[in-house]
Amino acid sequence: MKLIFIALATFYYFSVNGQPQSNLSQWNKEQSKSGIDWLTGKSEAKTNLYLTVDGKLVFSNGLVARTFALKPNGATVGLDLLTNNESFLRSVRPEAEIEINGMRLVIGGLTGQPIHNYLLPEWLLEMKADPLAFKLVDYKIGEIKARFPWKRRVEWMPRNLPWPLPGKELVFRYCLDDETIRLLTEKFKPEDKARFKYLKAITAEVHYELYDGMPLFSKWIKVNNETAGEIKINTFKSEILAVTEPESAVDSKKNWDLPNITVESDYNFGGMSNESLYHSSIAWDVDTLYKTQVSYERTTPCLLEAYPKYGPGQTIQAGQSFESFRIWELIHDSWDRERKGLEHRRMMQALAPWATENPVLMHVSGSKDEPVKKAIDQCAEVGFEMVIMTFGSGFNVEDESSGNLERMRKLADYAHSKGIALGGYSLLASRTVGGGNDVVMPKGVSPTFGNSPCLESNWGINYFRQLYNFYEKTGLDILEHDGSYPGDICISKDHPGHTGLEDSQWNQYKRITDFYKWCRGKGIYLNVPDYYFLSGSNKTGMGYRETNWSLPRAQQEIIERQNIYDGTWDKAPSMGWMFVPLVEYQGGGEAATIEPLKEHLPHYGQRLANLFGAGVQACYRGPQLYDSPETEALVKKWVAFYKKHREVLDGDIIHVRRPDGRDYDAILHVNPFGEEKGLLMIYNPLNMAITRHLEIPVHYTGLKNKIKVQEQEDGSGVSIVPVVSDGLADKITLTIKIPPHGYNYYIFK
Repeated sequence: MKLIFIALATFYYFSVNGQPQSNLSQWNKEQSKSGIDWLTGKSEAKTNLYLTVDGKLVFSNGLVARTFALKPNGATVGLDLLTNNESFLRSVRPEAEIEINGMRLVIGGLTGQPIHNYLLPEWLLEMKADPLAFKLVDYKIGEIKARFPWKRRVEWMPRNLPWPLPGKELVFRYCLDDETIRLLTEKFKPEDKARFKYLKAITAEVHYELYDGMPLFSKWIKVNNETAGEIKINTFKSEILAVTEPESAVDSKKNWDLPNITVESDYNFGGMSNESLYHSSIAWDVDTLYKTQVSYERTTPCLLEAYPKYGPGQTIQAGQSFESFRIWELIHDSWDRERKGLEHRRMMQALAPWATENPVLMHVSGSKDEPVKKAIDQCAEVGFEMVIMTFGSGFNVEDESSGNLERMRKLADYAHSKGIALGGYSLLASRTVGGGNDVVMPKGVSPTFGNSPCLESNWGINYFRQLYNFYEKTGLDILEHDGSYPGDICISKDHPGHTGLEDSQWNQYKRITDFYKWCRGKGIYLNVPDYYFLSGSNKTGMGYRETNWSLPRAQQEIIERQNIYDGTWDKAPSMGWMFVPLVEYQGGGEAATIEPLKEHLPHYGQRLANLFGAGVQACYRGPQLYDSPETEALVKKWVAFYKKHREVLDGDIIHVRRPDGRDYDAILHVNPFGEEKGLLMIYNPLNMAITRHLEIPVHYTGLKNKIKVQEQEDGSGVSIVPVVSDGLADKITLTIKIPPHGYNYYIFK
């Protein structure tokens, strides 16, 4: 076996009897006791690989560690949160599983664990390799590589973020040895034995990434076909992790508490939150080996598995490789909702830093030259940064006529001359295209949106060709892609891009995400009402019901702030859009309409305060942003406010009080790495002025002992406020006054 030793490999992590022994374990203890919170400070710990005294590997960054056995086979034998001295692994399983040409095989792993409630080091000495498994050959460690190119739009970002993330990639290589192949052939008829000759020339790689300063791992697998012919990957499991259960319930339950790990996947579709991955790539399954669990029916969901729900059914030619989707596992150090949400948001900002691009945008309701140029001119005047030709505007990426392409190129050039990005809206799914190009569903199954074309039909392949061509030739900067692929399967045998049901989902998803990744490399902004962040999209819905914007204006104000408050538990402000119907939208009449803008300045001002005060961009939909000098001044004021405080407003949100229309509501923006560490936005929906004495949580600002608090912009009312220290519950007390139907804000330094 080829072993690659690196710096610090002589440090001990555990001795044979499992007791902490030497430098590395002591160093980890010091890290956990140093008081550095990875959400508020930068840890000095870097990702590295360590060899233990008893021949195991430890992949660690001082916050978390994943430990691997090397003999008698490669296997995960430890998953630890070092800051809490908490073990998350209770049982050893295969590293992965693949089905090749109809034969299911495991990769790595150990067998013979006596019970599966917990794992003792001495048990590992007696455990065996599965004789039918792929065996570990060697491993290597290297730098992390970017998943795809990203052309940064730093003018829309609060700060420049690294890409790829700093950290290390660890790769284990496995193959089937002669003894395993012999045992496999004995299980089949003599006439079938020839089919196993190719197995010797197939290698499997198990990839891990661990990132500096975050309790976050990534994992995926790769299968290399070094045979002389093609092979078929029917299906796979890229992760099989037996995790400690967070609760023990004797009776069956409808809603189990899941282990304290947030999982993300770049194979995710069909919703605006990461929960949709449970329909595509991730499962918390029942562990059939766990016979000694408390659950009488043995239904505790404590086995994390990553696999596609269909296929992928991919044919791999000689000399080529197959790569699975990737998953990410965020190990939480608390059950507190705010902290878990913060950790998740910070994870997404790091893994998809383009999601921190947060341009101020307008939805212009026409696509002819005159209304588009008017919108561009107004946006440039008030400081907006993007114009989107909205749904119903007439913008059409499927019109490849030379006249349309040339007109759009000239509009893009005009917008760029004014410093404005320009693009438009296209509908993909939730429509019928006919001609045998729509998805053909199995009996009893309907498309997600009622209708949908198949992306691997002739129409679908041509549609994406049109997208590439349109954006290459026009130089436009933005695609709002509505009804993006939701995961619909297709059993058609007549579509050229897939062979049937088995590969239909995998191929369609690859079709759309290849385009999104191409856009990311070109700097084309993507508004997508789906959770495609890890495949290149910038923004999705914050969480709203469109018909609510036909309600009376006063009701829209409160609902808007509720949507933002609720939507930012799992999304950073830059990750979600809201909506402002400047003209009537889906009914509601005059009571719901802001136009004429100059006649509704208090309401328009409140909407701007709600949105820019939250760091959330809305689709301001209509023919114009202002209609008088007073309206223009109002919009300019709030755009200037947002740009001045962009770094903190685009940071994380601490939820102080949810809007209910009966008293104040408030959010606290925090950015421990900026000059402005916090910005408190507080609103008063009442008809009278109010004064409140409030305790504000400040731990995540990173400020200790005392805070300089400045009320609004003029510098008056600056005070030094002591911090009452109580760990994660650090707080300050403020006396806050808010005018009727108004707002106030406070800057923390």
